[in-house]
Amino acid sequence: MSAVVNVQLSAALVLLSSAFASAEIVNVKYRGTIDISSFACTETPRSSFINRVCYDKTQSYMLVSLRGVYHHYCELPSSTFDAFLAAPSMGTFYNQNIKGSGSDGAFDCRTHRVPAY
Repeated sequence: MSAVVNVQLSAALVLLSSAFASAEIVNVKYRGTIDISSFACTETPRSSFINRVCYDKTQSYMLVSLRGVYHHYCELPSSTFDAFLAAPSMGTFYNQNIKGSGSDGAFDCRTHRVPAY
């Protein structure tokens, strides 16, 4: 192999390995595993209940980690997601505006479109 081919092969391997390194897989309750590398994720240190939120704006799909367990919400508008992040109490906002009452809430994935990943 020539030196040029070796350099090109090395560069391709570096790019390929960096693509795999950026993948993050989480287990979502009632759904299974999802690669969230295309989501915008935010750690939430100001909440003792909500650890992290991840949102895919193109799919209107949110994942929220509640004490380490990911839950999903479908067809959640970006305005609701933005209000959730800005709320004085994320837990209160979540309980009043996102989490369903009974078996089906405003953004329950059993009654709303679930994106395919």
